[in-house]
Amino acid sequence: MRTWIGMMALACAFSAQAAPKVAVTDLAYQERVEQYIHIVSAQSNHRESYYSASGSSSYNEIEATTSYIEQGELRKFTGDIKGEILRTGMFQLVQGTPYTASSKGDVYDVIKRIKAGNFKGADYVLFGTVSDIDFTQDINELAHTDSYSAVLGLTLVADFSLINTKTYEITSAFTAMGEAQDTKLVNHRDIKISLNRPRVVRDVSKALGEDVAGQLSMQLGGGDGYEQPREAPQRNNLPRDTAPVILR
Repeated sequence: MRTWIGMMALACAFSAQAAPKVAVTDLAYQERVEQYIHIVSAQSNHRESYYSASGSSSYNEIEATTSYIEQGELRKFTGDIKGEILRTGMFQLVQGTPYTASSKGDVYDVIKRIKAGNFKGADYVLFGTVSDIDFTQDINELAHTDSYSAVLGLTLVADFSLINTKTYEITSAFTAMGEAQDTKLVNHRDIKISLNRPRVVRDVSKALGEDVAGQLSMQLGGGDGYEQPREAPQRNNLPRDTAPVILR
């Protein structure tokens, strides 16, 4: 009930002249990093005198594997989120303080970051975390032909929470996804293929931004002028009215 009242209050704020201000964080992530250590040391001591000679040697070898958790923020996928949110007219945007390698504390502790003043001037913080990101690259044989399709794909899934910076209440929460692929047709499996990775990343960013803005608009009841694209962007980059290009 309390959450519903908060959502209704936010929806009413959208009708006011000044839209609420929101800070959009870069997508938080953490991953386990492993390090392999192999150290070899050898030392030889040799002494000679008029009466005798003596010497000694030592050999040490250390081998170990260590691991640690690395936290950070992806900076590549929030530009389109901000752009699509602006297009809804639901919010004004303010710039927050990004999380860096020198930042202290947990990147996921957004309440602590709010209290530390990392999002000054914001009424809300849209906090996103990466739940899955997957690059795939395959070459598949096309049935009944001597051609192959080379595919580079990317899927990014992220969880989002819209947090009130005064009450720390979660006003909206959802999972959004962006996906895209680049496809080329070739007539040899072992041919060198240049697939367009930057375009795939761009298309994923665009799709993710549209999904985020659409779900915010649906959950909060604002953004009457916002419409998501009726058709998903072409993922294979092959125009519909032209024959596919065969790379030889």
